[in-house]
Amino acid sequence: MNALHARELDAAASALDASDPLRGFRDRFVGAESPLVYFDGNSLGRPPKATAERLASFVEQEWGARLIRGWDESWMELPFAIGDEIGRVAIGAAAGQTVIADSTTVLLYKTLRAAFDAQRAADPARVEIVVDRDNFPTDRYLVEGIARETGGTVRWIEVPRDGGVEPETLRAAVGPATAVVLLSHVAYRSGHLADAEALTRIARDAGALTVWDLCHSAGSVPVLADEWGFDLAVGCTYKYLNGGPGSPAFVYVAERHQAALTQPVQGWMGAADVFSMGPQYAPAAGMRRFLSGTPPIVGMLAMQDTLGMLAEAGIAAVREKSLALTSFVEQVSDALLAPLGVTVASPRDPQRRGGHVTLSHPAMRQVTADLWEQDVIPDYRDPDGLRIGLSPLSTSFAETLAGMRAVEESVRRHAA
Repeated sequence: MNALHARELDAAASALDASDPLRGFRDRFVGAESPLVYFDGNSLGRPPKATAERLASFVEQEWGARLIRGWDESWMELPFAIGDEIGRVAIGAAAGQTVIADSTTVLLYKTLRAAFDAQRAADPARVEIVVDRDNFPTDRYLVEGIARETGGTVRWIEVPRDGGVEPETLRAAVGPATAVVLLSHVAYRSGHLADAEALTRIARDAGALTVWDLCHSAGSVPVLADEWGFDLAVGCTYKYLNGGPGSPAFVYVAERHQAALTQPVQGWMGAADVFSMGPQYAPAAGMRRFLSGTPPIVGMLAMQDTLGMLAEAGIAAVREKSLALTSFVEQVSDALLAPLGVTVASPRDPQRRGGHVTLSHPAMRQVTADLWEQDVIPDYRDPDGLRIGLSPLSTSFAETLAGMRAVEESVRRHAA
């Protein structure tokens, strides 16, 4: 689509919605019929309507009727069944390598520490964890904490706020001392989409293991974990997978590493014989060894409905709509917001951009608060960034345009 003029925006949004092969999915989400504009699907996705029925059925028929028998009948295996479905539908992983477990933070700690310990045991010279300074705070905080715990060191990569880690940057940072490289597939601030295959290869060639943070890509951007040679990965489920507030994260560990890695939170659910209650811990084979405590069964129910929709739509079609939505946001921004001094703080090349666009202006903190009062819901990230997070299955182009017009009006008021 060429650059748009303000008078052409309505026609463009209508044409895009009319030609959208995924437009029917929007009606399957709670609240999509309301005038509220939701620009925060990259933080917390809308709930599918089917989820209300699923949760009620679980309370009455499984939890209520089967009670503790549910563990033997299905619940013990549910983390693995849903994990395999995430692997198949969202991250390109063969069965037996993905499981639902703890929060993103806990799983990142487990994978980083397991990878670091294994690397240093094999080669004591490998003491560095590589991470970029603009990675999500949890990722950076964990790396610093693990370095303190183990006597390791942090190798920081400097990246631009409107970009992310590029192959040449990583190549200059890794070497014989590198144990683990922690990378985000989609940068939380800018939306920069990393070349995951190339970066994984660079780390591997240096003898390092990679841990990928897939929080802003799983369910929105195609991921090919097996094909790209991932070692380990973690992702949340409450963004594009619509698992609900605080829904548990997933962890991927390539089969070739599972037997060699020892995760540091040794709980009963990861033991070789869960119910032996033995005097000593012996890790289970396969992905069970990456569990710790009792699986959060209720917390993993909702994401199944979105996984079903993703399987139906196909991640390639979801990505195509994501590209169309973010491109539309940029074009509307150029037409309505650029004259007000708003800049796009995300990659302009759509192939280097994930599922959200960050717009920058000194007034954006006030603008975000103002918009929330109007039922237009973006989020704010320092410095001066308003994030437009667009979930392809639940977001229309008309909704996007309505929200962008509200952004324009608010910027005018607060920049005056």
